[in-house]
Amino acid sequence: MRCPLSLRALTAAGLLVLSFGVPSQAQDTQKLDKVSFGTNWLAEGEHGGFFQALADDTYKSYGLDVTIVPGGPNVNNRIMLLSKKLDFDIAANNLQSLDAVANKVPVVAVAAIFQKDPQVFITHPQAKVTKLEDLKPLTLFVSKEGMPTYFQWLKSEYGFSEDHVKPYTSNAQPFLADRNSAMQGYVTSEPFAIEQKAKFKPTVILLADYGFNAYSTFIETRADLIEKNPDLVQRFVDASIVGWYRYLYGDNSAGNALIKKMNPEMTDALLDYTVARMKDHGIVDSGDTVKNGIGAMSDERMADFFSTMVRAGVVRRDIDFRKAYTLRFVNKGVGLNLRPAP
Repeated sequence: MRCPLSLRALTAAGLLVLSFGVPSQAQDTQKLDKVSFGTNWLAEGEHGGFFQALADDTYKSYGLDVTIVPGGPNVNNRIMLLSKKLDFDIAANNLQSLDAVANKVPVVAVAAIFQKDPQVFITHPQAKVTKLEDLKPLTLFVSKEGMPTYFQWLKSEYGFSEDHVKPYTSNAQPFLADRNSAMQGYVTSEPFAIEQKAKFKPTVILLADYGFNAYSTFIETRADLIEKNPDLVQRFVDASIVGWYRYLYGDNSAGNALIKKMNPEMTDALLDYTVARMKDHGIVDSGDTVKNGIGAMSDERMADFFSTMVRAGVVRRDIDFRKAYTLRFVNKGVGLNLRPAP
């Protein structure tokens, strides 16, 4: 469902592959396991923890030589994962994982980096929107990916109608021209782009705050890799989690430098905004992560989301949703010592 604004639809020419860092003295004596990891978009703050783990040698400290392969508008990293050109990739959310089960695609989510899906609606201040229901009379700009997914939840749970929907095509101009409209986006990016372009602070409604309880930014891998090399999977998950703690709460300049190297159009201002919003809204670190650590997942939440999507007609009732994920590699409290004291 990643449908970024044309403002941040950064050039596909920036699709580079990067492996960076000098092994520490302790690691010089051991052979590092090569790992390739594909993201779901161009390098950005929403991937910051992974870049941090690469930049500060966290991956190397876990015995891994990691290459990050960025996604983009014409990149299908799941196909690359299945063809073994990648070892891990990012799955956008539960729905993508459930779709894999429905289509018998042998991939499994092994960690949920985002505890909240960043999907939002953005409105003009003049619309005086204060809660989700206030969006109903507005013209809603929704993408073709959003219509069969989260919008069906809006219809099922809140009685929204398609009568007010217009296509969202990654162009903010129709929204900017209509003060009685709302545009989909990610809380970590599109509101910033609106502020920069239109010079006003939009109202933001985060769907997760109203019960859209999908996880997002899963680390995904092949079922055969889990079976054949679970230690490698565990080390990649653990190192990524540590990278995320350091990116959110430590000195993330090294991670951001890598992001900008891979994506020269990225700015410090947007990176700072993304990190601030991830913290403000508990996108990465909230709920079960307080006790179990970043990446946490639970059977109860998976079951609840599945039931909600069945009720909305988004997924079939006969899907075995438990095949979409495993708790084997998370909920271990990895990195909790890196979170600042309250």
